[in-house]
Amino acid sequence: MRRYTTVLFDLDGTLIDSIRLILDSYHHTFAAHGLPPCADDVLLRGVGTPLRTQLAGYSDDPEVVLAMIETYRAYNLMHHDACVRPYPGAVESVRALAGAGVKVAIVTSKNRHSTKRGLEVAGLADAFEVLVCSDDVTNPKPHKEPVDLALARLGSRPGEALFVGDSLHDMHAGRSAGVATGAALWGPMTRADLAPSEPSHWLSKPEDLLPLVLARVSGE
Repeated sequence: MRRYTTVLFDLDGTLIDSIRLILDSYHHTFAAHGLPPCADDVLLRGVGTPLRTQLAGYSDDPEVVLAMIETYRAYNLMHHDACVRPYPGAVESVRALAGAGVKVAIVTSKNRHSTKRGLEVAGLADAFEVLVCSDDVTNPKPHKEPVDLALARLGSRPGEALFVGDSLHDMHAGRSAGVATGAALWGPMTRADLAPSEPSHWLSKPEDLLPLVLARVSGE
């Protein structure tokens, strides 16, 4: 039997290189709303959680937060297609896993509209039958609910699944749900950044998934 029958993927920083656009969208939003600039490394710590959660830390007024979200999304969508690209090897690796019969799904803190747009730009719009987005859950990552929901929709058990992501939020969500975790080191975070989450596997490039997932292990 194979080591893993199911692979869940985060999107930003894992399959698509959208990090510079995300950071620039924050910088534009802060400037537009008269907020002081924020360092990239500080912003990166929140990437992987919903936009509303991140921006709520900069205002106690729900209306201001809503306006900031609208500013962010307008800038992000305006520049999205020109700035977002799949990571080298990501598309080929996803398709190779799916072609081998592995169940694949997206588990992201983006909303569904933005998720589909990112997958379209990457050439992966038809690759995933299951998308778990921020719209689908009450408790987003790092809570385990998004991972649990993806497994339920795929009909998979935690013990046969691997969650691949680039952030501590991904690793914590996966661990809480009882699935193996794969730290994507081609994203914005370093090994030192992700080490506290004790991922099950370290992945240097997307292609590393193929021998890991498709390896045969002895049954009990």
